[in-house]
Amino acid sequence: MLTMNRERPTPRPGVMDIHAYVPGKSSAPGVARVFKLSSNETPLGPSKHAIDAYRAVAGHLQDYPDGASCDLRDAIGGVFGIDPARIVCGAGSDDLLSLLARIYLADGDEAIHTTHGFLVYPIATLAAGATPVVAAETNYTADVDALLAAVTARTRIVFLANPNNPTGTYLPYDEIRRLHRGLPPRVLLVLDAAYAEYVGRNDYEAGLELAATADNVVMCRTFSKIHGLAAVRLGWMYGPQHVVDAVNRVRGPFNVSAPASAAGIAAIQDSGHMARSIAYNEKWRGWLTVEIAKLGLRVTASVANFILIHFPAEGGRTAAEADKLLTSRGVILRQVKAYGLQNALRMSIGCEEANRLAVATLSEFMAR
Repeated sequence: MLTMNRERPTPRPGVMDIHAYVPGKSSAPGVARVFKLSSNETPLGPSKHAIDAYRAVAGHLQDYPDGASCDLRDAIGGVFGIDPARIVCGAGSDDLLSLLARIYLADGDEAIHTTHGFLVYPIATLAAGATPVVAAETNYTADVDALLAAVTARTRIVFLANPNNPTGTYLPYDEIRRLHRGLPPRVLLVLDAAYAEYVGRNDYEAGLELAATADNVVMCRTFSKIHGLAAVRLGWMYGPQHVVDAVNRVRGPFNVSAPASAAGIAAIQDSGHMARSIAYNEKWRGWLTVEIAKLGLRVTASVANFILIHFPAEGGRTAAEADKLLTSRGVILRQVKAYGLQNALRMSIGCEEANRLAVATLSEFMAR
């Protein structure tokens, strides 16, 4: 007869406080055709050159990839005019965000993010044994004064998505510089610029300049959004040499696969495909914002490839009721309760058919 042993391995403090990340849903039972507008995927897909480059690696899958991602870093450096030696590549920008948390946070430390910031920030913070601290936003936008007011002697990282997901709002570069000036030198400012390519505002800068000149700023980017390579998990960061050195000591030795690297090189060098993606997004983001507002729904002004739609809190026209009708028509939007947004849905910019179907369904919903 086996004796039950009450002792067993236990996670470190903080891990069981994590609410696991839940991706946007992708299915609608009983619907013949589904338009997935819940994950901010590009409707134009990846560059043809990226697809060809990915396929070309298929005959060499027995070989380990380049552990330093030299060719990929050279390609990124060439496009942006930055030093490849100060670039680190990873399995998506999430990989790099988590590495930074592991390296710079210890038990008892604090990391700050905004009220509706990306869910990976508190997850990475808690996993490192540190405490996530929430700084209030103003009109769904990061507030520099609130961020600085949240800094304590225990603060080690400030995570800032710019533009922010899921609100689509952004801080102008002057505000980013003001934030940086107000931070103690010991605090690492992590600028998460996953949606940077979609921003067409003259007062925006993704963070390259600060990351190039400051000792406590890094900028993270992804290939998942405008480059359409979400399936291969590929991201990169740029920062001071001492941060890059620390990350390279901790990251996995082959954390970027050969197919991902090849696709990434081809994607980032296809400026024509990126230009078409930007133009498409500008057109349909504007159209959706105007048409949905005509229905009496409030839309937060977005600079990214998605919009945040706010619904009434009563009268049978809540976000939950809208989500049910949209899903029944095969239009899948993102529920954002996990971000602290109780009565809103996030809609990715989709193909023309998906965009028009979403507006038509919302029109029917509001006419009830």
